[in-house]
Amino acid sequence: MAQVLFYEKPGCRNNKKQKDFLIAAGHKLDIKNILTESWTIDKLYLFLKDFPITSWFNYSAPRVKSKEIIPENFMNSDKNDVLELMIADPLLIRRPLLQVDQTYKIGFEYNIIDTWIGLNPVNFSSEDLETCPRIHEKE
Repeated sequence: MAQVLFYEKPGCRNNKKQKDFLIAAGHKLDIKNILTESWTIDKLYLFLKDFPITSWFNYSAPRVKSKEIIPENFMNSDKNDVLELMIADPLLIRRPLLQVDQTYKIGFEYNIIDTWIGLNPVNFSSEDLETCPRIHEKE
């Protein structure tokens, strides 16, 4: 099983579920706080570089939900400008950030994680592990 570096927002319900799934699959976790990490452009970019800029954003972040920040408006932006914005406000970063060896991922899409490092055979793939459940509570 894998040693997973897992950047979370402490108290996030979905991050808790995601960690539980990884542990149930036998993975070892090194858990870090995404909000207090000393991010640099280069360090954060390692996680984000393989993904389109719009997928870098946490769509549950208050500034995104309020439409103060619209991720699609950054599609043609300089990546360093977007990274600086996220370093200044880490709530904007899609979670979790995951690293195993020299492979970096963002978010917790069940099938992608299962293919990458393997998850417990119990089928959790229908559960939404990306959207903050507190959003659904308000509906």
